[in-house]
Formats: sequence, structure tokens, C-alpha cells
Amino acid sequence: MAARLFQFGAGKPTEESKEVKKIVPVKMELSDNTFNELRNFIYDQCGIYYTDNKKYLLEGRIAKRISTNKLSSFEEYLNFLRSPMGRNELNELFDAITINETYFFRAPQQFEAFETHIVPEILSTRQNLFNPVFRIWSAAASTGEEAYTLAMIVAEKLRPMYPRVQFQILASDINKSVLEQAQQGVYKEYSIRNVPPHLLKKYFKQQGTNYVLSDEIKQMVKFMNINLYDAQQMRTVANCDVIFCCNVLIYFDMPSKQQVVTHLYNSLNKGGYLFIGYSESLHGISKAFKLVHFPKAMAYQKE
Repeated sequence: MAARLFQFGAGKPTEESKEVKKIVPVKMELSDNTFNELRNFIYDQCGIYYTDNKKYLLEGRIAKRISTNKLSSFEEYLNFLRSPMGRNELNELFDAITINETYFFRAPQQFEAFETHIVPEILSTRQNLFNPVFRIWSAAASTGEEAYTLAMIVAEKLRPMYPRVQFQILASDINKSVLEQAQQGVYKEYSIRNVPPHLLKKYFKQQGTNYVLSDEIKQMVKFMNINLYDAQQMRTVANCDVIFCCNVLIYFDMPSKQQVVTHLYNSLNKGGYLFIGYSESLHGISKAFKLVHFPKAMAYQKE
């Protein structure tokens, strides 16, 4: 929604001026020059790149932030972002330019491949270890549905099968506000619509129109604020066996995709797997992975 400014006449109004004096809306527009500066700023911060034909999307998403901060132009907003006072605005900017659309059990084919093929395969190599660890990372966790889905699968299926294994689940996102929502574990009907009835009854408590996740599941997930484009932050995550990073690469241009995928590769153990979105591919991005086909899903394995 475009923000509007208002111009007012000055001085004491006369009867004549009362007839002509009106509030004149001035539409705020994103110039090509400022668009280039804004997208370069965003690209430098997180690797997300807006092509020329997506200018209107960036304009619409940032207009609300300009209004919220009581600024009057895209140029002012850019200067605000670059100032020391604008550091806290970065998270709001990331929230505005990314889509946090997710729900529980969103990718059942991937979860089935994870549970029935990947976990047994990896753990078969650790049979002689005392209390082996299995690390899972939901690398673009948004409000937590994917990570908590994995936690329920671990609690219901994997722990009973592998009682000696310590399953660790990390969930991260660039957006602090969605992580705060995730940690609260409170969801609307849209988010829980694919949860099997017996799990909904066991792990959720309905409060009005909200569904509150049990502490048992929430405590299984550790949340971190991580920018996948930031090499230093990405080095803090290592020795993962499985990474879910779905519907994230679509935001990046080719150099950014290659950088992010390299970071994810380095975070995996040898033999570990990376899941990406159904519409995404590593073709032309990385040759370091082997594409593995499962009965209903595909994943990329670090050899």
C-alpha cells in the first residue's frame, strides 16, 4: 500500500481559501536510482537480490516500513537503514522482504524419506558408538512448524527405535520476530491443518482459536538467529547429519546461491543430506553434492 504525505496551506484562511484549500496527497515513488541502492544494500546484508522486474514488490513491501517509521520517502528510509539508529530496523526489513508461509507436515514425502531411509542409513554407521548424536537443522525455520514437525517425528518414531541416540534439532532464521513466535509455540488453525489427529490431541492444547504446542516438543528444539549469507555465523553450525533448507534459494541470485550452498555443505557431516524445496535444484549451483532419489522425494548428499 503506497504511503501518502499531505500538504497544508499556510496562514490564516479566508472565505475564498476555504473553498480551494484541500489536502493534496503526494504519492511516494521509488526512483530507479534509489531502487538500485536499496537492492544493493539488501544484497550486501543477506544475499537476497531483487531483479528489475521485481521493483514493484520491493516498493510495496518497504512502503509500510517507511510509514511505520514516520519517514517521508524511500531515500530517507535508505539513509535511516545506513545510520546507527537503523540497525534495529534490519530485522523488520528482513521480515518485510521475505515470505514466512509455512505449516506443520508441509513436506510429508521429505519427512518420510528422512525417517525411513536417511536416519537408518546414517545411524547404521554409528552402531559401535556410545550414545551417538544425530543433528538436524531446519535452516529457514520461520515460525517453527518444520522444526517442531521434526521434533514430533523424533519423539514418536525415532527415539523408540534408537533409544541410545541423542537427537539434536536446531532451528534458525534471519528474522528474529518469527523466531520469537516460534519459541512461543502458539498457532492458528491454518498451521495445524495437516497435523495427524492423534498428534494434534497429544501435543497441542486448544485455547480459543489458538493451538498451543506442548513444552515436551518445544524443549526439543534450539532456536538461533542466523543469516545464511553470513560466513561467520554459518561457521557456528557444524556436524549436521540432515539440513532442511526449503524454498530459500529462490530469493538469491546465482553467486548468492553458490555461497549459501557452500556454507550448508560445510555444515554437513560427510554422508549427510540436504533437502531443498520441490521447485528448487542445485543444477548449475554446486557439483559437490550427489543427488539421491528416494521413493517419493529427492535429497542432496555430501560425499
